Amino acid sequence: MISETMVRSDVPDAFAVIRVPFPFTERVASKNRPALVLSSREQFNIPAGHSVMAMITSAHNPPWPLDYVLQDLESAGLPAPSRVRCKLFTLDQRLMRGVLGRLSARDEAQVRAILAQLLVLDTR
Repeated sequence: MISETMVRSDVPDAFAVIRVPFPFTERVASKNRPALVLSSREQFNIPAGHSVMAMITSAHNPPWPLDYVLQDLESAGLPAPSRVRCKLFTLDQRLMRGVLGRLSARDEAQVRAILAQLLVLDTR
């Protein structure tokens, strides 16, 4: 459920790029990093108060299976070459630190196709 401090219009929709705190596995500290919202604002994000997300990492990092290098960094609000990584998680919306941008139609279509492969979804 949405907290009283979060307004419905603040809840991001699928394919928004947001800033979130990512913990470091080797220590207690965290650092703000971009992430891609994958879940529907109306169907999941608002009722749950959480969002399903994918990690966004530097395009210079070693690739993982099904990584997608973003083509339109300006639309996504990202300053450097980046890739969507199929490392999925949920996050309480109270921890979100702001919207950076949204995937372009081209990037969104490619990420949708990759998610269909990852989750073995029928795209017919």
